[in-house]
Amino acid sequence: MARLLLIGNPSASSVTARARVVIAKALGADHDVTVVATSRRGHATRLAQGAAADGTEVVVSLGGDGTVNEVANGLAGSDTTLGVLPGGSTNVFARTIGMVNDPIEATGELLSALAAGSVQRIGLGSVNDRYFLFHVGIGLDAEVVRLVEEQGQLKRWAGHLLFAWCGLRGWASTYDRSKPRFAVRHPDGTVVDDAVFGLCQNSNPYTYLGDRPLCTNPNASLDRPLAMLSFRDLDLLPTLRYLTEALLGGDRLVRDSRVVERHDLERLTVTGHGPFPYQVDGDHLGDAERLDLAWVPDVLNLVIPRPDDSHG
Repeated sequence: MARLLLIGNPSASSVTARARVVIAKALGADHDVTVVATSRRGHATRLAQGAAADGTEVVVSLGGDGTVNEVANGLAGSDTTLGVLPGGSTNVFARTIGMVNDPIEATGELLSALAAGSVQRIGLGSVNDRYFLFHVGIGLDAEVVRLVEEQGQLKRWAGHLLFAWCGLRGWASTYDRSKPRFAVRHPDGTVVDDAVFGLCQNSNPYTYLGDRPLCTNPNASLDRPLAMLSFRDLDLLPTLRYLTEALLGGDRLVRDSRVVERHDLERLTVTGHGPFPYQVDGDHLGDAERLDLAWVPDVLNLVIPRPDDSHG
């Protein structure tokens, strides 16, 4: 029986109060469980840091990707293990590692994996000293996340339709894609100085459209360093082609003539031609003029569902 802290985000879009009670009871049948709720941005990080300092063996995140990111930032570098339960609208990271996209069913997968000792030490990305689990979006998608976050509670109910509407709005009017926005400097000295949009990935897929993964870079994986895509053109036809290629697995996207792809990067730098928006694991962090990105290996213990237990 392990000491386990369950950190729940009460604003998570797909977790009801009843589901939280059911999950806590299921976890408590096998483990010594403490349940806490987040109340503000950054709270989950501080709760996870406290749990790691106190010797708690497992911290379980119950929320969306933003909550998972905060918990991971609190646990990185410690011996405490992260467990992930999907509670948000998209749950990119939970689904990437093979969790079923239902918090109650995923609790069974988590318990089975813990019983089997299915824990892997993984590497994380770092951007300006903040860790990320799966990606940093630079430019357009950060603007889309900003527009979605402006809608507040509507995000809980509108889900993917809201993201689609904000994506169209950002592309058509609120994000300036008419000129280069930043330069990307790779470790080998090559520079892409005319990028309008960028994705730095620690895993693949980039996100999900309903049940369909949007696989932007098949060279991105949790067990290897970072992969970077720099997009030089966001006009209508190229953008539609990118989306189609990503839905088909991303193999053609990384070879597109308007895209520069590099992978197995241990560090890289993005320098703006003026301020540009960026987001980390789906959390809009405002504007920046420089991003220093790095891969930090073997920094987080993560519960991985066993293939024979996964339903996703």
